[in-house]
Amino acid sequence: MTGERTAGKPAPDDLYERLKAFEGRTAVQGGEGRDPVNEPMIRHWCEAMGDTNPAYPDIAPPTMLQAWTMGGLAGHPAGSTRTRAYDELFALLDDAGCTSIVATDCEQEYPRPLRPGDRVRFDAVIESVSPRKNTALGSGHFVTTRMDIHVGDELVGTHRFRVLTYAPAHRNPKPKPKAHPEPVAEAARPRPVVNRDNAGFWEGVAEHRLLLQRCTDCGTLRFPWLPGCGRCGSPEWETAEASGRGTVFSHVVMHHPPFPAFDPPYAVGLIELAEGVRMVSGITGVPYDKVRIGMPVELEFLRVDDAKGTMELPVFRATAEEAV
Repeated sequence: MTGERTAGKPAPDDLYERLKAFEGRTAVQGGEGRDPVNEPMIRHWCEAMGDTNPAYPDIAPPTMLQAWTMGGLAGHPAGSTRTRAYDELFALLDDAGCTSIVATDCEQEYPRPLRPGDRVRFDAVIESVSPRKNTALGSGHFVTTRMDIHVGDELVGTHRFRVLTYAPAHRNPKPKPKAHPEPVAEAARPRPVVNRDNAGFWEGVAEHRLLLQRCTDCGTLRFPWLPGCGRCGSPEWETAEASGRGTVFSHVVMHHPPFPAFDPPYAVGLIELAEGVRMVSGITGVPYDKVRIGMPVELEFLRVDDAKGTMELPVFRATAEEAV
């Protein structure tokens, strides 16, 4: 949108002032969890996440915080209602052409753990609306809501949720192919993010070694690399080299959306290593439609050369018996 007023739509500056007026207004009032915190849900969560911390299910994993506030398909009990202010805010954005929405990030705080039997109630406020931002998806506004979660009068958690509501950017139509098309440079493969927590892992990959972390207090192996043990909380660890053998625990076949440097359809698997930990990886050596759960795979290292240099990536190839 430009600075000119479009028929039926407020000018951008005027729109932002109208949006900003919603800051501090209530978004949800009198919310109540459908069910009390309970052991079966905690067990389901821990099994899905592979979390074997012995503290559970005596307490609920802190990152389950949002689960206890969700209404599910049946919705929340009577009285757990979203306010008119929240609906009016998004109606105003819709009228301005910001009809698309994408979640961007969330922040949570946990003053104290939830325990089976706790009944949560919650209220939410429209905390902030950003000025207009131009993104690759389109132009729009970031809206942040803050939910305060209580058990009785005690604050047990805070959840900030941020979304981008935007007008989709216009995509240029594909040009018609030329009779003699010019060669196109091969798209660069995305590079992994290397930080202080995982640098040792990527140093091992460069040496064709798949390194796991092993807690020196309780002996638990872990992957991906983390600054502390998920079982006992100890920050002390050492490395252990994986054998490279594994099986496909689960997998998906990627058809859409297309990514540069990848040629769909292709299989991406959750590989369970012989050591018991799991990692996400590409699967090679077998057609994507022949990948199956339980299929044995072996580690190999993929060398990628592009304009940014050379990198090594760990992938898993179907064993010779499977590839036949």
